[in-house]
Amino acid sequence: MKKLLALVIALVMVLAATSAFADGLLKIGYVQVGHESDWRMANTQNYYDVFTEDAGFELELIDCDNDHALQLAKVREFVQKDFDYIVIDPIQTAGWDDVLKEVQDAGIPCIIADRSVDASPDLYTTAVGTDMTAEGVTAGKWLEEYLAGKAAKILVIEGSTGSSAAIGRAEGFNQVAAEHPEWEILASQDGDFTQNGGQAVMEDFIKRFPEFDVVVCHNDNEAYGAMDAMDAAGIKYGVGEKIIISFDATKEGLTRTLNGQILCNVECNPIQAVIVMNVINKLQAGEEVEKFTLVPDEGFCAPGIESSIVTVMTDEVLAARKY
Repeated sequence: MKKLLALVIALVMVLAATSAFADGLLKIGYVQVGHESDWRMANTQNYYDVFTEDAGFELELIDCDNDHALQLAKVREFVQKDFDYIVIDPIQTAGWDDVLKEVQDAGIPCIIADRSVDASPDLYTTAVGTDMTAEGVTAGKWLEEYLAGKAAKILVIEGSTGSSAAIGRAEGFNQVAAEHPEWEILASQDGDFTQNGGQAVMEDFIKRFPEFDVVVCHNDNEAYGAMDAMDAAGIKYGVGEKIIISFDATKEGLTRTLNGQILCNVECNPIQAVIVMNVINKLQAGEEVEKFTLVPDEGFCAPGIESSIVTVMTDEVLAARKY
């Protein structure tokens, strides 16, 4: 009876597996960071739009709500389910070695998307994303050009601690700031990439630093929160006033750039799923892929500002924005 029961259980498992893959769809598991920003939600929607059944895929996307431990657990769950490909957008850079080794040992190709990990590239198949450090450099170079040698007291609202986006943007901006002794970074604090976080940090900054010139926000949502705090305190920002620099360049963020509220907004393009799909299709065809595929992006500044570093915003640029 035990042998018969074991045989039945094994048969059921085989039938379930056969049913899951009988349609020939490639099963893709994507562990998403969360839904903390407009950028993140655009990125999630992009994956749903691209990895469709009509395109030959079955996508399971998990919103990990900025919980690193949950991300690790969900990747292991994808391994147990024997997914064809696993895509990871890491919440933080550290702590990935063990789980990446488990994915590798299972023979499942792994793609690191958007952000990066502090792990040997030998532990994953390939990576797709933007250059976060270059984004920070672009913001710094724009400010350098705009200030034209003037001194500045700078406040920084960082992204989530430990994320490659926050680390890269800070490193890039600080590289430029180090070349300017007339710049002073008064404080740098985590706003967690959210509007509420940006507002709370900016309210604290206003109390602690009544004199400042520039606010650097690591994403658009933090910038909106900083504006809310500055509005409540009666602090003006824009051309000739306090300078707000942001990252992501979402449609709402660029609307505020066009309106002259955000003076510089550096893009981090969330439309990445097609690039990831192309990588997967190459791997399916047995082709070699680059270890890293760069997602192109650019920077923008408010109208009325001449810049050799970024593009001046126009109605036409905004109308063409997809996210």
